[in-house]
Amino acid sequence: MFLKQFYLGCLAHGSYLIGSGVEAAVIDPQRDVDQYIEVANKEGFSIKYIIETHLHADFVSGHKELAEKTGAAIVFGAKAVAEFPHIAAKDGDILKIGTINLSILETPGHTPESICILANDTAEKNPAKLFSGDTLFIGDVGRPDLVGSKGFSASEMAGLMYDSLHEKILKLPDEVEVFPAHGAGSLCGKHLSNERSSTIGSEKQFNYALKPTTKEAFIALLTSDQPEVPAYFLKDVEINRQGASSLNNLPCPQPLAPAEVTKELQQGATILDIRNATDYASGHVKGSLNIGLGGQFASWAGTLIELGTPIVLLANDVEQVDEAVMRLARIGIETVVGYVESTRGSSNIAGLDIEHSSVISVDELKRAIEANEDLLVLDVRRAGEYEAGHIPKAINIPLAELPVRMAEIAGNSPLAIVCASGYRSSIAKSLLDRGNVSYSMNVLGGTSAWNDAGYGVQKTKATTAKTSG
Repeated sequence: MFLKQFYLGCLAHGSYLIGSGVEAAVIDPQRDVDQYIEVANKEGFSIKYIIETHLHADFVSGHKELAEKTGAAIVFGAKAVAEFPHIAAKDGDILKIGTINLSILETPGHTPESICILANDTAEKNPAKLFSGDTLFIGDVGRPDLVGSKGFSASEMAGLMYDSLHEKILKLPDEVEVFPAHGAGSLCGKHLSNERSSTIGSEKQFNYALKPTTKEAFIALLTSDQPEVPAYFLKDVEINRQGASSLNNLPCPQPLAPAEVTKELQQGATILDIRNATDYASGHVKGSLNIGLGGQFASWAGTLIELGTPIVLLANDVEQVDEAVMRLARIGIETVVGYVESTRGSSNIAGLDIEHSSVISVDELKRAIEANEDLLVLDVRRAGEYEAGHIPKAINIPLAELPVRMAEIAGNSPLAIVCASGYRSSIAKSLLDRGNVSYSMNVLGGTSAWNDAGYGVQKTKATTAKTSG
């Protein structure tokens, strides 16, 4: 058996090429698919099947383009009702590639159509491999609350997940290897591990979501404290149901002069500054949104930019532009209309309204807090991160909620914005600037720098108390 995992860190997404003899299958492909073809060709495989464990919500899959390029058959669970020719796989169906049997397990819970694939090479004595999609993660299971608009409650889906796990997945031998579709950082669960694979036995022992001994307790656990659901998720489900168009069909963004940028802004475009927080602070176009390429860029763009909004990119160079266009396309954002280059300290954006951001070090923040200065500290991490330990006197408004909760921090007091590293707080700073919330500063290094400096933290529940005054 040949097996290769392709891991896309920015979306915490794992996809797979599995092969035997001269045949192979691709499982849960990302949108840009040439890498699968290249590896298959190198290893002497013809791709026979493209298998999707479910209709993904957090990224656009390349199954349709990959099928067009290879002639492979697309496979979905029978309940997916995909709108293109495909194999509608049911429980117990077996697909064959070389000496490998790919057995289909219908495992509703994360979505109604979810399936897992159990790969067993009849020519080997090695343990079988389970491609578990978003049903079983390393350290977690798939969240049940992403299909509410389709008439299923989170509790109903969690009940289905319990049955799928306990009636099928956990009955597999302990030595079966587990290869999920996501890892830490994905919004498809809440406590995913950084590990890329595991075994059934290990998950039984260490996975917190498998600890409840009753179905009721499992449902209560799974339906509580789930992270936000970005707005683009429902759109991506439908794109995947219909099949995404080829990436070759995307328009190529062109460089824009300042007058052209101004015109785009007047017509409703957003300037998306994709530089890092330091470059953004040193000088940016007024009203721009800063989401740096160095973090979970696409996910935050899909969370904070309304779908269909024309986008002008502000980047250091064309390479950054190309990367941003690809990463946006991976979640279904295809509305980049142009770009502006601006290396740090350059005059390339002269002619546009430029402003600078204020920053503060953790040492300066500590002194200000100790002096009881009139300073508000806003922690934009998720509630669980905040409750695990935060800077004293900080209030919590998670970044995903900030656009609709700005009124809670309106006022004339200086505001220090903090996250784990300075990445999300720079995004928050740009949102607050766009919302005309004055006197805000980004805390350099975030809580990581605060902890490294040896400063103490508090552990309290996230507050929703308003701080305007």
